[in-house]
Amino acid sequence: MSSEGRVVRENPALSSALAEILHCGKFGQTQTPATTPAGRWFGGNTAPTEQFTKQRSQKSSSPQQGTLNSSPKSKESLQILHDNPSIPAIAKYFNTKGRYEEVNLHLREDILAVNRAILQSPSEQCREIHLTAIIRHGTRYPTSKNIQEMQQLYNITMYNASGEHDWLREIQSQRTMWYTEDMDGRLVQKGVNDLKHLAVRLSKLFPSLISEEKLRGGYIKFITSSKHRCVNSTLSFKAGLTELWGIKDQEFEHTVNDALMRFFDHCTRYVQEVDKNRSAVAEVDKFNQGPEMRRVRQKIADRLNVPYSLITYDMAQAAFYLCAYEFTIKAVNSPWCQLLDDADAEVMEYASDLREFTKRGHAYNINSRSSCGLFHDLFNRLDRAGSQNKLGQQVTEAVTVQITHADTLLPLLTLLGFFKDRVPLTSTNFATQTQRSFRTSLMMPYAANLLLVLYDCGGDDLRLQPLLNEKPVTFPSMTRQQTSIPLYQDVLEHYRDLIQGCDFETECQPLKHNV
Repeated sequence: MSSEGRVVRENPALSSALAEILHCGKFGQTQTPATTPAGRWFGGNTAPTEQFTKQRSQKSSSPQQGTLNSSPKSKESLQILHDNPSIPAIAKYFNTKGRYEEVNLHLREDILAVNRAILQSPSEQCREIHLTAIIRHGTRYPTSKNIQEMQQLYNITMYNASGEHDWLREIQSQRTMWYTEDMDGRLVQKGVNDLKHLAVRLSKLFPSLISEEKLRGGYIKFITSSKHRCVNSTLSFKAGLTELWGIKDQEFEHTVNDALMRFFDHCTRYVQEVDKNRSAVAEVDKFNQGPEMRRVRQKIADRLNVPYSLITYDMAQAAFYLCAYEFTIKAVNSPWCQLLDDADAEVMEYASDLREFTKRGHAYNINSRSSCGLFHDLFNRLDRAGSQNKLGQQVTEAVTVQITHADTLLPLLTLLGFFKDRVPLTSTNFATQTQRSFRTSLMMPYAANLLLVLYDCGGDDLRLQPLLNEKPVTFPSMTRQQTSIPLYQDVLEHYRDLIQGCDFETECQPLKHNV
């Protein structure tokens, strides 16, 4: 598998390009990343624009703008936010369709809030020398398949449902099915803002690395999947920085590299044994046909007063998605959310988690091994940064920003050992998995990110801090270090078997079956 990518040059004046795509609708759908004109947005539909307010980095010293206040008043404020009636009660169960703000509740109050104290530097002499940020794309439209299912449920609700519920009358009298199949997973305006805001927050968390000087000097590299939602997310991240610093006189490149950012498409063994193998998801199918899901379907049918046979698993999922997408895209607590209560949403969340566990998580070894190429890319870069720093040289790649998919980030987290429960998820243990660590609602919202920060603490003391969704985490099985910033050498030793092995070409070769 080649790790070479295609370099694309983009104009930093992205706000005017955004205005163009909002005005023109489906502009650019037939272009490829390699031929996309400088400064133009790859893809089509977006939601109505919002004003992006530029925040100068010096504002980070202000408690209201730059930090998350931990005072009792702040906690009380967060509780009020948590109980906000404009937010669906089931929003915390939206799995990979959830907002980033539901993972970091303080961002509901101040979308640019950061708290540098979380970085927990081992000593005052430690300084950050490199950051790799692997980031999922921002909020997107449903896929065409999901839209077809949502349209089917909409038709059932419009022409078969009956009752006196206010929410039902609102759907039947005021709601239109505004999703169209050509939206098909494209980035929405909320997704643009997800990445703009993340860029600003990371510049406040790591001001010595993500700086105007380093951006202009070419020390910040951008890599993306070729998918329109990832390219547009990359442009949005760059726009967050260029708008923050008022840069209009310089262009910045990004590289399209699907071998790294969509490795799952290139791993033959994964495609054959898991992705395209129906028997591999047998546990998922069993749960979707089991008693918990059957009860959810019955309750939805009762609420709509329609025959049970009309509400299949796909229709239950469509109800869940209609609630989720209306909220994540339009910030609306939709009447569709009344079709599910908390207990129903927990079942829907588990169904999604079981599927992700089966296809991206710890269920099959090849799920994680398919990410070997990305794993080596990461540690080769960290090694290079450490070596350049040791020789007293400028670290040539101070920051690497990689924009990708949940399907990319989850296997890498799995390979690193994160979110491995003592008892695996199955079709029969829903009731005992309420405290599971593998919960995509917390792990993988839109704009989810894995950050790895390399520190020089003097001498040969290099340290590596992992953060997930801007929160410090500990490398699995390295808790004895009593810190989330272990020695880099200890991390290398911890992952020695993967570093010395885990060859993508070998792992992804289809197994030979005896005849």
